[in-house]
Amino acid sequence: MNDFRRQWRDTRDDALRALAAVGESGWYVLGREVAEFERALATLWKRAHCVGVASGLDALELALKALGCKPGDRVLTTPLSAFATTLAIAKLGATPVFVDTDEYGLMDLERCGEVLGRRPEIRFLAPVHLYGNALDPAKLAGLRDGFGVTVVEDCAQSILAEHGGVPTGTVGQCAATSFYPTKNLGAMGDGGAVLTNDGGAAERVRQLRDYGQAAKYRHDSVGYNSRLDELQAGLLHRAYLDRLEGWTARRRAIARRYLAGIANPAIRPIGAPPGSNSCFHLFPVVVAPERKAAFLAHLQGEGIGSGEHYPIAIPDQKAMAEIPHEMADDCGHARRLAAGEVSLPMHPYLEDDEVARVIEACNRWSGTCCP
Repeated sequence: MNDFRRQWRDTRDDALRALAAVGESGWYVLGREVAEFERALATLWKRAHCVGVASGLDALELALKALGCKPGDRVLTTPLSAFATTLAIAKLGATPVFVDTDEYGLMDLERCGEVLGRRPEIRFLAPVHLYGNALDPAKLAGLRDGFGVTVVEDCAQSILAEHGGVPTGTVGQCAATSFYPTKNLGAMGDGGAVLTNDGGAAERVRQLRDYGQAAKYRHDSVGYNSRLDELQAGLLHRAYLDRLEGWTARRRAIARRYLAGIANPAIRPIGAPPGSNSCFHLFPVVVAPERKAAFLAHLQGEGIGSGEHYPIAIPDQKAMAEIPHEMADDCGHARRLAAGEVSLPMHPYLEDDEVARVIEACNRWSGTCCP
């Protein structure tokens, strides 16, 4: 699914220079490397502010908290995502309210409008740009403005994705992203960031990430220890950021080959919705749920890695018994996608012959027609 050894061979010299720069600086926490990376990422994302934190989960939690989310608040969100999306809400004592997805696994924004129309007590919206696909920014802005909700976009999978020329993460009051190693811009460890045009929110996140300090040893709020490491920031900035556009172009080229080449009625590539210029963090396909285990075994037998993103809808996770939550609908579409989704290899170091092998293996598989 990923090949970090190939990535290391490509980036090794720049990565070692980043390590040397941090070592020679003598400053290991919240120093120049973090500040310079924050400025560079804010520029790339066309946001005024970027605040590096320890993980994508923390980015979501701190963004919501900085915007006023508190215990008892309702947050409309998706049932199909990494569990961190829901966990960030739950850690604040807020209540996730799940609404179904569309055929691409994205939050159904029309359903969101219906829910917000009948439930004015919901004041926060946490949409996810899943798989690297971009939600429609006009519809998202319509929800924000029409219902007065505060929007925190989960962009952990969507860096450089856009819809109609509008980048993800630019409609909400804040956006959160992740630098987990498998992400399109991934570190050699964990990390995350909050991006925003709201200077006040950015300053609150800066304080929250560092024990709630407004200045050294002056604690104005109850904060966290959630600081992006100097080493990870230096690596991301000096070794990876300049490669990101090329890596994304390669992902899109691989996706085009998959979409053109996979011709098996038992396998339905999810692809990208109209208007979305996906960054293809993942390449998900759907098979009949009762045949998924056989398809995974087939790929393994062909020497091809695969994944499941995500095999259990969030409301059905065992941990949700401990988390107060609400269902805006039955989330049937999301549950069906979870039951049938398989992720094919997708990373910029895939070679052309390997892409061809994946396509051939998919087309050789004998399964029932995908619903």
